[in-house]
Amino acid sequence: MKFRKVVILLTLLSLWGGTMLFADSATQKVRVVINSLDQDDGGIVSEGKTYLPLRQLATSMQAIVEWDNQNKRATVYKPNVHMFLFQNNAVFGNVAKGYQGKFKVFAQIDNLKTNIAAVKVSIFDPYGKEKVIQTEAVNTTKDNFWYATDEIEYKFESSGKYPIRFFVKQKGSDEWTAVSEKLISSL
Repeated sequence: MKFRKVVILLTLLSLWGGTMLFADSATQKVRVVINSLDQDDGGIVSEGKTYLPLRQLATSMQAIVEWDNQNKRATVYKPNVHMFLFQNNAVFGNVAKGYQGKFKVFAQIDNLKTNIAAVKVSIFDPYGKEKVIQTEAVNTTKDNFWYATDEIEYKFESSGKYPIRFFVKQKGSDEWTAVSEKLISSL
């Protein structure tokens, strides 16, 4: 009787182990690289289909993800946002290290297929410290609009890249999503 139980237990363990090995070989991990940067979460390939982390891809592509939990549906929106930097009515993009001056950010937004409640424009120093240039509630039903910030005075204290990012906040959300980035080089 005891021998029979041991044989049954060994058979079950063998079947379970074989099933786990087969399941592991059917799913392969995928390394995800976006713009030469390895992503924290990779994807998987299962039954010939590749599955990638949606939020991570959307963030890298500066897109908006809208999650409908009731219908278990994710919708990705990628508006076109073009930013221009103006200083005394002249476009600029490079400054000398230590330069201090005033400038405005002008943005053209089109192909906006979701409702937004607010916009925010921020500048980040080369170390990631954020300075909000302007935040404003918007009430638009159009899929396109123009936006200009007030003039801001800023000092480019370090050499490096200073990203200016344009964020939107969807209606009913507290989360800011970056949808465009422009770099100022401080040389």
